[in-house]
Amino acid sequence: MDFVDFVADKNGPVQTSQPKPETQRATPSLYFIEMIYDILRYSVFGVFVVASAAALGSWAVRTRRISPFSKPAQLIRRTTDPILKPVESWIFRKGGNPQNAEWWLLGGALVGGIVVLSAANYLAARAFEVGGATRQGPFASVRLLVFYAGQLVSMAIFARVIGTWFGVGRYNKWMRPAYVLTDWIIEPLRKVIPPIGMIDITPIVAFFLIRIGMSLFL
Repeated sequence: MDFVDFVADKNGPVQTSQPKPETQRATPSLYFIEMIYDILRYSVFGVFVVASAAALGSWAVRTRRISPFSKPAQLIRRTTDPILKPVESWIFRKGGNPQNAEWWLLGGALVGGIVVLSAANYLAARAFEVGGATRQGPFASVRLLVFYAGQLVSMAIFARVIGTWFGVGRYNKWMRPAYVLTDWIIEPLRKVIPPIGMIDITPIVAFFLIRIGMSLFL
């Protein structure tokens, strides 16, 4: 971000801009995060290329685009079997057709790569935010911590509500963290807010209270 200096000349005030000194310098930790993200991005791309080559080669041999008895086919089998055999076994255990292993491998590499890069991009952005907050002082760090805590509790309330729609309660191992994060605000509200018919509105009230508290503090 630039800041603006106003200087005067014979024609009056002239607006000039120059970068802040602190924005010209990136900290070593930010350089490290960028380097790790670049390595991860190229690694994901490499995995996708390998998976695509293995899937295409195996499909070509299986459909006889390449003669199964030729030397290229033997080389392809030796190369792709260590990759595709576990996929075929997993599909067989799930009751699927192992002949679709190539498509599962290709789709898994594509979707998995998107998920990994999206998660890495999210974590990198949060790391940049934390780095910026720490440089701005303790109050900025506290505000950022409150923001993350509010977001986490809000998502836990949302997960808790969705779980009740599908009959998944607090004793499910996957839902237990959502209840641990939200019981402190929902259970006291239940003592003072009655349900409307068969609808428990306390999660909605808790969600809005969290958002209002965040807006007041932030």
